[in-house]
Amino acid sequence: MKISRSTSLSDTAFAVCSALDEAGITAVLTGGSAATVYAPHAYQSRDLDFIVELRARGSNANEALISLGYQLEVDHYLHNENPLILEFPSGPLAVGGDLIREWDTLRKEDYLLHIINPTDSCRDRLAGFLFWNDRGSLEQAVAVAAAQTPRVNLEAIRSWCNSESRLEKFMEFERTLRQHR
Repeated sequence: MKISRSTSLSDTAFAVCSALDEAGITAVLTGGSAATVYAPHAYQSRDLDFIVELRARGSNANEALISLGYQLEVDHYLHNENPLILEFPSGPLAVGGDLIREWDTLRKEDYLLHIINPTDSCRDRLAGFLFWNDRGSLEQAVAVAAAQTPRVNLEAIRSWCNSESRLEKFMEFERTLRQHR
């Protein structure tokens, strides 16, 4: 897939993940970009965050990304046409203190995308609300939960919020989600 100015975040994520996979690298989409894939009409991220989970010996991520038109700029990759930035935050793949050991793999034609599941995407977005009272993060978590019902496990989110001593924030999330539906 050729990436151009008009390539969507989702299509860019599929192209990048597939190129890295062919280079022997398993990278999992997370953060706001995962929320955009799950709720594209509600939230649009401006960057793609991949956590590298597995790397084969001799693999070269840089060559794979250059083949798509990206160039390394300090700590992120910029495309010569597309405005979406690629970032590779250091791992491990986690939400708060919970390690994520399983993720979804979506397929579109000959392309694949490793992505945190909708429940973990909600938890990831909700973390900004739990810890920093970021209302935008709450809205993003609600958008993902609404768009991905019934794939979002609200009980798992409740349990996580409780373990983080933030059950009152979960109750606000749940109220906001009910109003959204």
